[in-house]
Amino acid sequence: MGIGMEAIQQVLTVVAVLTLLGCSLYWLRRKGLAKFSIGGITGGSPRRMQSLERLPLTPQHSLHLVRVAGRTLLVAVSPGGCSLLDGNNWEASENRMVDR
Repeated sequence: MGIGMEAIQQVLTVVAVLTLLGCSLYWLRRKGLAKFSIGGITGGSPRRMQSLERLPLTPQHSLHLVRVAGRTLLVAVSPGGCSLLDGNNWEASENRMVDR
């Protein structure tokens, strides 16, 4: 009988931990501190910010091509911070280069 009670106690402990984890995740999502998707489906509004490309220059320096609300930005990242290098319409320039 001791083994049966021990198994029930272990199952209840696992259920309690999973319930606590689920409640914590629900609370974090409501506060906007955690976002996740299941199977790549977000179910929310379309993404307005997207990382297109990253070019590492040194271990601490890199260039990032980022699309924000339909606008493409070139950002330099270093230990001292970030700098916006260019905010042109990259898609239009790529189309002109392909047409030549």
